[in-house]
Order: sequence, then structure tokens, then C-alpha cells
Amino acid sequence: MEPHPVVIERGGHVAGADGLPAGRLSSVGDTTQSDALSSSAVSTHRLNEFRERALARGVNPVLYRLTRAVLLPFFLLYFRLERIGREHVSGSGPVLLAANHRSFLDPFVIGALTRRPVYYMAKRELFERRLKAWLLNSLGAFPVDRGSGDEHAMATARTILERGGCVVIFPEGTRVRHGPLGHPHRGVGRLALQTGARVVPVAVMGTEDVRRGWRIRPHKVTLRCGRPLGFPIAEHPSPSIALGVAERIWACVSFQWEWLGGASAARPEELPDRRSPRQARAA
Repeated sequence: MEPHPVVIERGGHVAGADGLPAGRLSSVGDTTQSDALSSSAVSTHRLNEFRERALARGVNPVLYRLTRAVLLPFFLLYFRLERIGREHVSGSGPVLLAANHRSFLDPFVIGALTRRPVYYMAKRELFERRLKAWLLNSLGAFPVDRGSGDEHAMATARTILERGGCVVIFPEGTRVRHGPLGHPHRGVGRLALQTGARVVPVAVMGTEDVRRGWRIRPHKVTLRCGRPLGFPIAEHPSPSIALGVAERIWACVSFQWEWLGGASAARPEELPDRRSPRQARAA
């Protein structure tokens, strides 16, 4: 499949996107507002540098292999890592690994499912320090501005998939540390429909109990992969269709999660009846 290149301009925007809002700053607080806009532009520029690097260079092969050679035995011994259904992760072609998110360790343990490099979105706050940002970027991470519908991050993930890469995505959008799984956002549905990538539902269990403060404790960690899901390609899926696909994917992730013994979300018939007696009688 031929990739459709995404052009990210040096100014920090996808080509053709709107720039910063225009308009004259008020006379009071001009300096403060100017500094804020300048800081925002610099931050956006830096984030897009890391996205460009992920597209242009990919992972650092030497650092990636070395890190995997160190972490994989550690996970297998210290966390007693169990990988169920890893045969469902193809060794070639576009693959989207959709997983629940419990810990900062999740991208690394999910990377243990396959020998091929995996790419994943990481919150922009992790890219504030250059050395840390360079290390994460070299291991396949690229920044996402959570909660803002980051089109730059989505474009980066889409291009990697169209090139035949493997991308990890957490449909919940943030970590859900305890209890049942959260609710999916429609981004995973959009990526699946726009790229035609096979989607592998992955449940991660045990990583939430590994960290206590700065201490990493030995604890059983399990991954379970379901059969790959395929969807027809749609260049411009509507939000409702993308959400429907996301919910279909999430149902499969939830099935893997509950198979491992994870808490299930309350079903409608199990929820407490919050209606008044009069409403209940009327129903």
C-alpha cells in the first residue's frame, strides 16, 4: 500500500491548516499575551519536530533492539509476563493494537508481543524535557495533545499505518487505574476505517499493581490478544460511524479483559433504579 505523505510545516502545522488566531492584542497585557502565544508556538513546533522524526526516521534500530533485549527478559522474569494470543499480531502489514490503559508500562509490555517496532501516542507532557523526549521518540513514541482532537497526532498515526507499520492506541484516551474499563473515543474507529489496518484487541492486566511510588514491585502481568478485526476503508467516516466501529473494537477488548478476570462494567439491568416511585409505576 502506497503511503499518503503528511506534510508538517516547520511552523508547526499540517500543510493547509489554519494558523494561530489573527487579531490585534489589547494594549493592556500585550507582553503577557505575546509571550503566551510565542511559548505555545515554540511548544507546537517542538512537538511537530518529534512527529516529523517518527515519520522520517522511525525508531532508532540499535536503541530499540537493545532496549527490547533488556526489557523482555526483565518482564518475563520479574513480572512473570504471560502473552496469550500473540500469534494474532501479524509480523508485517498495517496493524493497529487497541488496548486498555492502566499504567505507564503498558506501551512497553505491549511491545513485547511482537519483534517488529511498534509506535504509540504519548501525552505531550512527556516531551517537555529534551533527553526524555529524544529517548521516547527513538523508541517509537510521538506526542499527542489529549482532549483536543489532535489532528497532527492522528495524521502521524495514519501515515505510519499506511506505510505498513504497527501502532498502539489506547481508545480510553487516558489511564483508568482501577475497576472496570473506561469508554472508548472514536479515534480508533477513524484510524481503522481510514487506513484499512487490521485491529487487534488487546487486554492488559496487572500493570496497575506494579508501581508503588518510585518502587517497581514484582507482580504478575498478563496480555491477551483477540482475533484481528477488519473494516472497509472509508476516507471520510462520519463521527457516528467512527464511534460505532470504536465501540465494536472496544467490545472485543472488553471480552479479552473479562476473560482474564477483569471487572465488567455494570449492565443497564444491573444499574440501580434512580427513578421516583411514580416514574417507576408509569414505566
